[in-house]
Amino acid sequence: MKLTTYFTKFLQAIRPTENQRDDCKTGHQTLRNRLESYEDLKQILVSTFLQGSYRRATPVRPKGEAKLDVDIIAVTRLNRHDYPNPDKAMDKFVPFLRKYYKGKYQRQGRSFGIELSYVNLDLVITSAPSEAEEVYKSQAVQTFLTPEDIDDWFLVKSWIPPEERSSQTAFFEAIRQEQEWKTEPLWIPNRDAGAWEQTHPLEQIKWTWGKNARCNKHYVNVVKATKWWQRVHHPDDRPKGYPLEHLVGVCCPDSITSVAEGVTLTLENIVANYSAYAECQLVPYLPDHGVPGHNVLERVSGAEFAEFYEHTEAAAQIAREALDAETKEESIEKWQELFGSKFPDSDDSDDNRNSGNRAKGPFVAPPRQQTGDLTPRRYG
Repeated sequence: MKLTTYFTKFLQAIRPTENQRDDCKTGHQTLRNRLESYEDLKQILVSTFLQGSYRRATPVRPKGEAKLDVDIIAVTRLNRHDYPNPDKAMDKFVPFLRKYYKGKYQRQGRSFGIELSYVNLDLVITSAPSEAEEVYKSQAVQTFLTPEDIDDWFLVKSWIPPEERSSQTAFFEAIRQEQEWKTEPLWIPNRDAGAWEQTHPLEQIKWTWGKNARCNKHYVNVVKATKWWQRVHHPDDRPKGYPLEHLVGVCCPDSITSVAEGVTLTLENIVANYSAYAECQLVPYLPDHGVPGHNVLERVSGAEFAEFYEHTEAAAQIAREALDAETKEESIEKWQELFGSKFPDSDDSDDNRNSGNRAKGPFVAPPRQQTGDLTPRRYG
């Protein structure tokens, strides 16, 4: 059974809390504001924008006292050919970090990690083509709205957030007269390899928005549910994080009508599509969005993928039994077997209340967090 209201409560329970989302907003906005006003970086900094699961609306609630991660891209005018050693390019940002985040940052393989008391930030330094400056300065790129906040995001010059639109008709008329920007990959430093490599976060964001629309707005929730299944049962499995999200995106059918259906079909498609790879302990080639020469699963070993496949095969069977169950009680039991205690019991469900078993009012989902207030709550 699809158990729509049960899944609504389940997803509410595994999403980051409102306070956690506020902490993310405080952390990334403070960092971005500081970067853009830092005098010694103004000559090389084009803009900053968000990438990662936070931007794509696919994170799940951290475990225990763990903090959410937010990825911030710094688009620069640095010419990678002038800095064959990417460490030298990253050095440009060290005085800034010493001033504002002394003792809280460390240099990582592809970024600076900034650990605050309330959020973790990843600052990724990139080299961009000079002709791309207009794109990266646009509101379409710099917004931090996600596919859960709005449906009508387009990578065009005329895009503006809903609160700035005087007329939806005029907004869509302007959008119709433009073609989406064709963007090129950015270059990020890979300190481990001592070289620059390509990445295309805008294509990942754009692809996610389109996929969510094609999946009747269920796709990002299918990703969150799948991540939660892995967290509960197989937290050490690989792929995880974005590689797992990408695999879900490849295997989740368009036009799904519920999260329950999406999870079940996604798991079944992984089983159907990759059995030969698992049997031979090989890793599939999944081209990254915008950088087809990059295999998203390149850091996963054949043995790791085979183990992940075995776990997915068992999960697919449980999900199918949950979706096809003839009674609500049986379906709930199976979904709880898949997702753990965060999936609600029948006694707590709106479905059950509406059946007359309990005389309480209907479940009302909490209002969506408003995104208009950009005032930082505290500083790092």
